[in-house]
Amino acid sequence: MSEYTVKNTDARKRITSLFDDGIFTEIDAFAKSANGEVEVVAGFGTVNGNCVYAFSQDVTVDGGAISVAQCSKIKKIYDLAAKTGCPVVGIYDSNGMKITEGFEALNAYGEILKLSTSVSGVIPQFSIVAGACLGTTALMANMADVVVAVKDADFYVTTPSNVTAEESFENGTIDVLAKDFKQAVNSVRDLVALLPANNLSPAPLFDFDDPQSFANSSSSVKEIISAVADANTGVELKAGYASNVTTVLSSVMGSTVGFIGFDGNAVCPSCAYKAESFIKLCDAFNVPIVTFVNANGLVKEKENQMLVAATKLSSAYATATCPKISVITGNAIGTAYIALAGRGANADLVYAWDTAVVSPLEVEAAVAFLYNDRLANGENRKTLENEYREELASPFTAAACGAIDSIFVPEETRANIIVALDMLAGKRENTIPRKHSVK
Repeated sequence: MSEYTVKNTDARKRITSLFDDGIFTEIDAFAKSANGEVEVVAGFGTVNGNCVYAFSQDVTVDGGAISVAQCSKIKKIYDLAAKTGCPVVGIYDSNGMKITEGFEALNAYGEILKLSTSVSGVIPQFSIVAGACLGTTALMANMADVVVAVKDADFYVTTPSNVTAEESFENGTIDVLAKDFKQAVNSVRDLVALLPANNLSPAPLFDFDDPQSFANSSSSVKEIISAVADANTGVELKAGYASNVTTVLSSVMGSTVGFIGFDGNAVCPSCAYKAESFIKLCDAFNVPIVTFVNANGLVKEKENQMLVAATKLSSAYATATCPKISVITGNAIGTAYIALAGRGANADLVYAWDTAVVSPLEVEAAVAFLYNDRLANGENRKTLENEYREELASPFTAAACGAIDSIFVPEETRANIIVALDMLAGKRENTIPRKHSVK
């Protein structure tokens, strides 16, 4: 019986730390490859009470090299997860592919990538990059919905490379950067609790505490989100990337909500890509999206890149069928209004603070265009700008023509969103049959 003794490797410790009480059922525990041990531990258990499948690469066995046997284990995890509608967590630590297995290993790689793609948007997928994750392995890890990495991990697709995990976090490749493996696991456990088990399951419900503060006109976008979401429930994604927009998975009244908040600057290409990615994640699992709009149009630099990014963002908003609520907390100028808060963005409800500004042009440009004669006659520019804000760019003017559903003071934001989410809980939206959108 000694040859079947299960080794207590780092991979086993890692996967055990993921599951509730460290208990899981191992799959193919005694499987062997042609050269001995298989370089991965795999199994299933519960995470915060939810069934989850997971695998953990074992760098102590042949450097964790990807072999046909390892791929077979991982493939079995994906097959079972797809059949049962449960999330998959992959823990990566491998020095690359087992070269001696050549094209057989390459084909096995391809099968896993195909499986991961086939369940994308069907079951949540999470990657934890705990050590080396290079080449095609990095491609496998990046197929997940959320990528969490330990700060001293190696994560890049072209080798050799000097790119650090922190640089990847700043460039939006990594969604959550953890100081150590324990923090990475805790982040994934929180995300598993927030997302439904699959695209057909309802959003989870859990106990909650009310926030400790109210939003006000001087609140930052993160403070607004904290004032609306349940206390201590948020996981921010891509926090190191495109800081002009904040994306947070949290809850309101114990039910999961995705928050997108723009901080008052012009929308840049990176901001648009970040928001688009988050919208797709939420929509795939029918998580409601609440967008706090404070965007001074689009940046004027990088014109072609901005056009592509804005197109993708607008398309993501317009085609998402999950409940969508937009709250204009500051400026909603020009294209930013159309893409983020307008009826063209297919928002179910559009709200605004009583201090908001809604305008097709920046206030300065609008005044120069509309009040050119009055400026020429010596009227004060600041006075005219205030007049424009209070009259033509007022949220009440927009509400008068049906562009805004309700206007309220900042302190009433959470109460209004709670009512709106409750009303939209049963939303059903039919779309024209198609394979997918082109843009």
